[in-house]
This record gives sequence, structure tokens and C-alpha cells, in this order.
Amino acid sequence: MNQNHHRNMGPRGIIGYFFKSIPEAAYGLVVLLVVVGTGIFSCKENSPDKGYVAIEPITYHKNGQGYVGSESCKECHSDIYETHIKTAHYGTSAKADQKNVHGNFEKGKNHYRLNDSLGFELVSDRNGAYQQSFLLKEKKQIASDTLGVVIGSGTKGQTYLKWDGDALYQLQVSYYAPTDEWTNSPGMSQDRFADARPVNSSCLECHVTFAKSTTLYGMGNTFKKDEILYGVDCERCHGPSERHVNLHRENPEEQHPFAMKTYDDFTQQQRLDACALCHSGIRTPKKPAFAFLPGDTLSHFSIVDETVLKEPRTLDVHGNQYGLLKASACFEKTETMRCTTCHDPHKPQRGATAMFNEKCMGCHMANKNIAGCTEKKNRETGMGTDCVSCHMPMLDSKSMRIAVGKDSTGTAVQVRTHLIGIYE
Repeated sequence: MNQNHHRNMGPRGIIGYFFKSIPEAAYGLVVLLVVVGTGIFSCKENSPDKGYVAIEPITYHKNGQGYVGSESCKECHSDIYETHIKTAHYGTSAKADQKNVHGNFEKGKNHYRLNDSLGFELVSDRNGAYQQSFLLKEKKQIASDTLGVVIGSGTKGQTYLKWDGDALYQLQVSYYAPTDEWTNSPGMSQDRFADARPVNSSCLECHVTFAKSTTLYGMGNTFKKDEILYGVDCERCHGPSERHVNLHRENPEEQHPFAMKTYDDFTQQQRLDACALCHSGIRTPKKPAFAFLPGDTLSHFSIVDETVLKEPRTLDVHGNQYGLLKASACFEKTETMRCTTCHDPHKPQRGATAMFNEKCMGCHMANKNIAGCTEKKNRETGMGTDCVSCHMPMLDSKSMRIAVGKDSTGTAVQVRTHLIGIYE
């Protein structure tokens, strides 16, 4: 065969010519080598020897970045993961089951009587937990709803959502932790069986890491059930991590964080914005829920009513810790104070009095321009040297009230104020 003819054969012709030229006895061996070689090449990327298997995202942010869940973070950050899963942030939402629902299902303790006509019974079995509604006088069951989603870590209480197809609704019965009893959900009627309340993306945004909406502009209450990341998880504060995880799986020795925004590079306001998204009260959206990512400027995504900030003591202690903190002298007199100055989101810190005292005194003792405790020594000792209880007391929320027993007006939920100051 001449050179030009060989050049014009094309790849398949060349391969065919090659095989024809092989002695018959060696033909089988060549085929085996080709197959094995192809297999080695195709498996190379996911070879156990290489130690790299690409992770598949659970869902995607609208910018195309994939969420992979905190279990993937555990591979390299197991110490942080093990403490973070014990925080209220992590537990602020979950699929409903006997483990995650804190209310009591024991006979005699699983009832809630709304009024003389209507009552509820909370029951559970191996298939799930249910809210059953009854007309008391007629002894007639009028509804049975499956608890699908738990909202709230249970520190103060929990409320429950049901699925109707792919739509989410809040149920009428909630759980109130201080009295360990079932109660009417905040804001729902005390007089009648209330219609289930639609739960839209704005409601979910502060209780889940991400939820894929199925409605136009993400404004409705329908979601893809298998594309919800429950709890305020690693990726809520660090962003979608598909690229980061895959790059580090492929390069396990690399210490520099690939494809990950770090808070060390954020400005003070960017760090505050990451918390203010959920801790600055009711905001007016400018973009769909879940669009904001850490490092973004929050005012581009939603705005808060600045008029209420003029008198900080009018701010509700429930939900607007950011506004209260900004109005505090501690914040105004420092240039670097932010939420993480006192809070470590990776660790459960509730009740850690000594640790918070140390945070306070770290500033007040180190800076000569900031006064220390001015209380008389005997009173300071009597208070257990508890800076937080004196200067950030528990106050009644104006927006969160729970009907306890036959209290029709409701009992205010107490929340620790972040307006640091001197209180009677």
C-alpha cells in the first residue's frame, strides 16, 4: 500500500488494516490489550487508586453552582462538623420524624384543646407523625395531616409544616418548649379550625440552607422535595461547595481553599450581611429568596425599613438582633465588632456564661477608653459576674406570642436582646 492510500483511509480504515496485518494467533491477545487499555483509561478519573470520585450535587443555585450537603464537608473538617451539628442553627429545620419532633406523643400528653368545640391529637407510628383534628362535642375527626417538616430547633419551640403535593403549609398545632406542651401556632385563629397557612420561599429562607422553588420568580409555596437542604448548614454561610469539594478530592494534599470564599477576605459589612439576612427583621425583597450568597451586598437583595432604626428600643427582640447590635455603644465605639466577635457559628454556645464574660472583658479590660463594670462589687458578685444577663436581658417579643392553656391573649416569647446597655 502506498503512503497516499494509507493517508486517505481514515481512522477506521487504518485500524482495520492494522488488524488484518496481525497474525491470527496474536489476534486475541491484541483485542484483550485494547479492551483492558480502554477500561483503564475510562476509569482513570474515578479510580480508587487515585482516591478521587466526583461528588454529585443535590441541587443547584441559580448561578449554576452546586450544593453538595454538609456530609461532604465532614471529609476534611470533621471536628467543625461534629460541633456544628449540635447548634441551633443546624437544627432549625428537618424532616419530621419521632427524633426531630420534640412534642410529646404519650397518651394523655398528646392533646391540645383549642376551645370548647375543637381539639387536636398528635399521634405517631412507624410511618410518620400526624396532627388529627376533632369536633369535640360530636366526637368526630375532621382532618388528619402528616407532619412533613419541622421548623425550629426546639430551644423555644417548634412549628410543623405539611406537604400537599409539592406545596408547603403550616399546621395549626405547634410545640412550646418552656411549658413542654402542644399549643396553637402563633398568629392562627383561637376560635376555629384554621386553614393551613402557605409557607413561601421568604419564610423558608431563614430556616433551610436552600430550597428549589418551582414557581415563577420563586414567590410561591411549591418546592422540589428532594432539593431542600435542611438546617442552616455549612453551605449557607460558605456558599455552594461542589467545585470546592471536587477540587480538593482531586488534590487532597492542597491546603489552600480552592473555589471557596473565606470570611478572612470579607469586609466588616459583608460579614455582618451574612448574618443580617436572617437576623435583621422583616425585609422587603428586591430579588428572589435564596439568591443572596455570602460575600454579596445584602442591600442589593432586600431592604429593611430604616425608619424603625431611629429608635432602637422599638425594635423587636425576635428577629432583629442585627439592628439592636448596631445601635449599641459597644458596636458604635469599635471598628471591627461583628456577630462572630462573640458567636462561633461552628459551636453550641447557649448557656456558656464564662465564655461570653471573657468576650466582654476582653474588650473592657484591654481598652482603657472602655469602662469596666461600674456595679458595686457585692452586687457584681451576687449577679455571678454574668455580663450578659445584666446588659443583654431576656425581653418579651412584640411579635411572638404563644397561647398557653386557656390564655386567649397569648404569652410573649422571651428573647435575649442584642441592644447592649444598662437596664434596671
